[in-house]
Amino acid sequence: MKVNKNSYCVYIVTNSLKTVLYIGVTNNLAQRITEHYIDRISRKSFAGKYACHYLLYYETYTSITFAIEREKELKGWKRFKKELLILSFNPGWDFLNKELLGEWPPTNLWHRGEK
Repeated sequence: MKVNKNSYCVYIVTNSLKTVLYIGVTNNLAQRITEHYIDRISRKSFAGKYACHYLLYYETYTSITFAIEREKELKGWKRFKKELLILSFNPGWDFLNKELLGEWPPTNLWHRGEK
């Protein structure tokens, strides 16, 4: 899986049981997924509270404005519609973390807020 470094990603992550969906936007998908993994036991964020760090879906944009608009659109959808979107991209609902990062769980753990 190759994500262009000069792009913005709208992504969907879930927990290990696939019961919760979290939608976000980032300019560094691999790092953001790592940060969700680091924050998996934190109660400070939605993704951390529900241990959402398994990547199911993403799409890329060259404009942050379009990416944010798409993120807001997806967040407004009912779960069923989000599930159909995931199925169109990832029919098996496979966790894409290893494809994205090359290893899972990641060993190079750092949070952008810490450096």
